[in-house]
Amino acid sequence: MLRPDTFALTALLALITALGPVSTDMYLPSLPDIGCLLSASAADVQLTLSAYLVGFAGGQIAYGPFSDRYGRKPVMLVALALFCAANVACAVAPRIEVLIAARALQAMGGAGAIVVARAIVRDLYVGARAGRELSLMGSIMALAPIVAPLIGGVLQTTFGWRANFIVAFAIGLIAAVVVWRLLPETLPKRALEPLSFAHVGRVYRGLLGNRGFAAHLAILAASFAGLFAWISGSPFVLQDLYGRSAFGFSIAFAVCSLGFLFGTFAASHIVSRIGLGPTIGIGALALAAGGLTMCAAVALGSTSLAAIVLPTTLYLFGLGLALPQAMAGALSPFPDRAGAASSLVGFVQQSAAAILGAIVGQLLGESAWPIARPLATMGLVALLIWAASRRVRD
Repeated sequence: MLRPDTFALTALLALITALGPVSTDMYLPSLPDIGCLLSASAADVQLTLSAYLVGFAGGQIAYGPFSDRYGRKPVMLVALALFCAANVACAVAPRIEVLIAARALQAMGGAGAIVVARAIVRDLYVGARAGRELSLMGSIMALAPIVAPLIGGVLQTTFGWRANFIVAFAIGLIAAVVVWRLLPETLPKRALEPLSFAHVGRVYRGLLGNRGFAAHLAILAASFAGLFAWISGSPFVLQDLYGRSAFGFSIAFAVCSLGFLFGTFAASHIVSRIGLGPTIGIGALALAAGGLTMCAAVALGSTSLAAIVLPTTLYLFGLGLALPQAMAGALSPFPDRAGAASSLVGFVQQSAAAILGAIVGQLLGESAWPIARPLATMGLVALLIWAASRRVRD
């Protein structure tokens, strides 16, 4: 069995958490081709992303309370089984409507994996130590959005879009076997209350009544929504407007993702010294600076790919700094309800991302503004919430 404070456990939790980015980022280079082969519009293809976000958001609501009641490991295994089955359905989907539905099921499986992984971190660690662990997981997980589009570009070029889901199925199956064989049960004490809609509702109302939790949650939702504005719009903007191939897009996407990797790496080294709040603040400043820089470049009429890639890299650097620390800040006050808190955080941030991603899909056209404006707006919102809530969070 894996033990706390070991790299092996951190790596396993990072792999489980990375199922979400793998499910989304690996097939991004295939989005235009999916539209052509399934006779779907860009807006319809973008719904495969939005359906995933909606399924991911809705799925998280149930997993947390169930893991508080029945344990982390059995709930994790159920989620991974659903994830694997849904990938098979995605791989054989004959129409865009079937793919959209299968993506929602895929998300519901991936949702349970990430909810339980975050709850395990809260079971084992607290405060800045939890933030450091989440940052270390983020550093490992950040390899997924760097490597996944590159793999997706190769798979798209060599085998076609369906191969992406076959590979995702294999990764999910490996994770399930490792969890079954090596993951210990970390829940210190199971919740005794019987599960019901009324009980779950009371738990969630209690969480939202904590002002520190609400402030961290708002920062998470805003910054994460900006990420999915980029994910939703970048395949079409970079390939259709900037003329990049599927593999060329994957290279640009991977370069941007390096920002998140460096951000989480930096956070893991500074959060123990300066604390959660200041680390979030530095990240929020980078979020706003990245979005505003892209807006300036688009307003000035720049047609350089660097005018899109470099500001996005800065935004993702800020996300790597802010996201794990805001997550730790939201979960820390609730050691006995870590699963429910993780569920609510995931539901809100994924819902915000789904809404903004769907809006971006409808606005895609002849410029990069559908990416630039949301990044600037969400970055500024995260920075303003951080500045206005310092007393509440401390």
